[in-house]
Order: sequence, then C-alpha cells, then structure tokens
Amino acid sequence: MSEEKELNEEVKNETTSDTQDTATEEQVQETVAEETVEEIVIEPTPEEKYAELNDKFLRLYSEFDNYRKRTNKEKLELISTASSGVIKDLVAVLDDFERAITNNETVEDTSALKEGFNLIHNKLKGILETKGLKPMISKGEVFDSELHEAIANIPAPSDDLKGKIVDDVEKGYYIHDKVIRYAKVVVGQ
Repeated sequence: MSEEKELNEEVKNETTSDTQDTATEEQVQETVAEETVEEIVIEPTPEEKYAELNDKFLRLYSEFDNYRKRTNKEKLELISTASSGVIKDLVAVLDDFERAITNNETVEDTSALKEGFNLIHNKLKGILETKGLKPMISKGEVFDSELHEAIANIPAPSDDLKGKIVDDVEKGYYIHDKVIRYAKVVVGQ
C-alpha cells in the first residue's frame, strides 16, 4: 500500500504541476495578447487626420462667424437705441416750445415772451449738458486748426489779438472732451 500511496502522490504532483504549467502558459499568452493589442494602436491615415483637422477648423470658423454676427447685431441695437435717452429728454423741450407757440399768439407783453424763451433755452441747455455737451470757448484764444475753422481773417483791432480769435460766428461743441462741431471763427491778423 505504501507503494500505491507514493504512486498516487507522484501522479497528483505531476497533475498539479501540469495544471500550474498550463495556467502559467495561459497567463503568459494573455499578457502577450494584451501587449500586442496595446502595440497595435492604429495610427490614423493622413486622410483621417485631414478630415479631423478640417472638421475642427469648420467648427471654429462657425463659432467665430456666429460671434461676429452676434456682436454686429448688438452694436446695431446699441446704436439705434443710444439716442433714445436724449430724444426722450428733448421731447419735454419740444412740448415747451409748442406751449410757447400756442401762448404767443395772444401775448402782447414782449418781456414775458423773452422770459419764456429764456426758460426753454436754459432747460434745453441743461439737458444737453447732463448728456455731456460742453460749449467751446474760443473768443480771445489762439487759433488752433484742430478745434477751429477760420472763415475770415480781419486786421486785428489790437496787437494782442494778432493770431487770436476775434469773433465766434458759430460756436463749437465738445461731447465728453471730443469735438463734435468745430467753431467757425474770425481770426485777427
């Protein structure tokens, strides 16, 4: 019996080692297969790369085109509604002028008429100044072609007015320190 036991143990050991060898071989084959799959990463062809880059370009171009259109639309809306605040404030002055015209048909007192027009003028001037309008003071200043438009040259009444502005024919105006209308002036020589 002891021989049989030894024989059984030998067979058992061989079977176990065969099983272990088989398992090890399978693991090695799986590892090799995984490495092969990782190594076989398919490189895209030049046509595929071109198609991918072209797609990215088209998407980026479309996004930029949409951005440009949106900003242009916003800019147009801003421009069209920018003056609405000023016009809304000026409508009150227009109403005052209409009332003055209606009342002036029967008024015989010229001082009341002058006072009414002065009130309307001051109201209009105040509204425009709150919006950033500032008159240009030119009389007595040195002529500057960046700010003034000379419409006439006359002999200077005094030596200190040579090269300076003698008279304003039409006032110039700034809006937020930017010239919106050049002053038309007479320059002394």
